[in-house]
Amino acid sequence: MAHELYTRTNQKIFFAGLSLESWRKAEESASMNSQGMIQAEREACLFHLYGALLGLCHEIAGYYRSPGADAPMVEAFLTRSVLEAAPSPELAELLELSEQPSTWLGQLLAAYKQLFQPPRAPAKAKTDPRQPLIEAVSVEDEVPPLSRVELEAWRQNLKGLALRFRESLTEW
Repeated sequence: MAHELYTRTNQKIFFAGLSLESWRKAEESASMNSQGMIQAEREACLFHLYGALLGLCHEIAGYYRSPGADAPMVEAFLTRSVLEAAPSPELAELLELSEQPSTWLGQLLAAYKQLFQPPRAPAKAKTDPRQPLIEAVSVEDEVPPLSRVELEAWRQNLKGLALRFRESLTEW
């Protein structure tokens, strides 16, 4: 493998695609451990998408010879202070996308961060002993797990962004 910065980004995007393919096969499987396989592939895909984003940040910072270009976390690149110290339109776009929780990048970063949170029991309201024992439960508060289609869309968005950025980063 070449030792160019873009190779790591490409590799991680490819690995995310492999995880998505394994996830699809696990969904089609009727095996007893298919739910575990789906969860494992969901997490692997998120891990590789985050790695691809980090690789893209390394590409950008390496092109501009920015200080801290070898930072081990995406969040080290996506701050206002980093952008002010070494301005680049590519990092500015990534920062803008990451600051908005409704964008695919904001959702990707939030989902990746969620991987490292301990499991939490749902909040249970204090009960009044005078209330009946049967209670209504709301299932709307539960966040559904990320879908394969959604993660594939994030992968395609990241891939498109990398290709577009590389066109502008090419020296003529």
